[in-house]
Amino acid sequence: MDRRRFLKTAALSSAAGAAGLWSMCSPKKAPNILWLISEDTSPDIGCYGARLVKTPNLDKLAAQGIRFDNAFVTAPVCSASRSAFMTGMYQTAIGAHNHRTFEKKPLPDPVRVATHYFRQAGYFVGNGRGLEREQPGKTDWNFDPGEEAFDGTDWSQRAEGQPFFHQINFRLTHRPFERDPEHPINADEVELPPYYPDHPLARRDWADYLESLQVLDKEIGQVLQRLEDEGLASSTIVFYFGDHGRPHVRGKQWLYEGGIRIPLIIRFPDGRHAGSVRKTMISAIDLAPTALKLAGIEPPPHLQGRDFLGFWTRKRKEIYAARDRCDGTVDRIRCIRTKRFKLIKNYYQDRPYTQFNGYKKYRYPMLTLMKILHEKGQLTPAQELFWADKRPDYELYDLHADPHEINNLASDPDFADVKAKLAMKLAAWEREYDRGVYPEDAQRVAWQQNFMRENYVKRMTARGLDPNITDEDYLQWWEDQLLDAGS
Repeated sequence: MDRRRFLKTAALSSAAGAAGLWSMCSPKKAPNILWLISEDTSPDIGCYGARLVKTPNLDKLAAQGIRFDNAFVTAPVCSASRSAFMTGMYQTAIGAHNHRTFEKKPLPDPVRVATHYFRQAGYFVGNGRGLEREQPGKTDWNFDPGEEAFDGTDWSQRAEGQPFFHQINFRLTHRPFERDPEHPINADEVELPPYYPDHPLARRDWADYLESLQVLDKEIGQVLQRLEDEGLASSTIVFYFGDHGRPHVRGKQWLYEGGIRIPLIIRFPDGRHAGSVRKTMISAIDLAPTALKLAGIEPPPHLQGRDFLGFWTRKRKEIYAARDRCDGTVDRIRCIRTKRFKLIKNYYQDRPYTQFNGYKKYRYPMLTLMKILHEKGQLTPAQELFWADKRPDYELYDLHADPHEINNLASDPDFADVKAKLAMKLAAWEREYDRGVYPEDAQRVAWQQNFMRENYVKRMTARGLDPNITDEDYLQWWEDQLLDAGS
């Protein structure tokens, strides 16, 4: 019996599933798989061309492995995105699309968390938090997995000779940011996207994000060094990726590039494809089936993700993403993205982009800054886009000519055919995979909105601030915190 058939048989047999693989196969035959997952991270890393950022460990990982330039999540916020890539299913297809859902419902049959299949094949499945070996890492799923998803918090807890599938979740680059005193970044040198105002606070906030990337890089370097020190690097396939995009205005929670495009690096222990770059379109729901395949485990047929490393795998020509309720902020947006174009469909055209969100009001200094500049008429046309009172039904962007997604071509007759073709594909995707209940139950939404506002009041009060503080006073507070802290 060949190895792949053996693994599949082991996974299906309750008697052999828990004991067969690791007791019969050496680590070389059953590779360890390590997922390094950072929060709120776009490809603003040295190996992706970021000029000011010092990320030697991630750059080295990319030089030793494969860097993927077109990797995207299916949702621009953690719980919905993680619900998708940990199951290999679109969050909209399994009722996990709203962030957050406190009333967890079981996954619909036959959906399972990916660790279920690794465990059946004899793997130790772990979930750790950064460098803390005894602390469980983030899950934050919008469902009840129906079983214990992990066996422990560190790969050292596995049985002798047992291979592991382990994920380590790093808090950074989630807010609050962490400065890097070893390599401070001069805020005057950062290159802001044109949809942000050229203001000292905006520059400092962006520089702090970049410094957080440097701190993240050091933590990842320690984990990679531990693999070397324990002799595991030669038997471990390493994935590094972000759970969604950067925590900035028009980033996290939005379907623009800053919200859905993520870094993805894979390093093989034998050094294959070292230093290569792939332009293949990859959806985060492809991560689970790809990891299963690398372990010799046949992904179950219901998975909507696909093995993107398989020679015979049909390559994606486009990816799809969705944004729904985030905390108590109700929204519904869908998009299709090819290598050149992106079409965004706004369901709530009567609402501004800047609906109240307690988390963002509390954490994003740029929101308060831009609101004041908007009211003073001091924003450029590119910056004013996000402050429109209403939204168009569609947004179409030529990402080659307009990488910052500023020039909406949806009404341009020269691009009517492009829009029609993408709209047709998006509609077909929605018919097959968008199975949520819309609108969401009104009482549940009201509860979420009340919880969000109460939480906002508690957080602001803990800062010593009046929750009803004026925008001008709040902006002054941010400037005192960030600019007076040193630049």
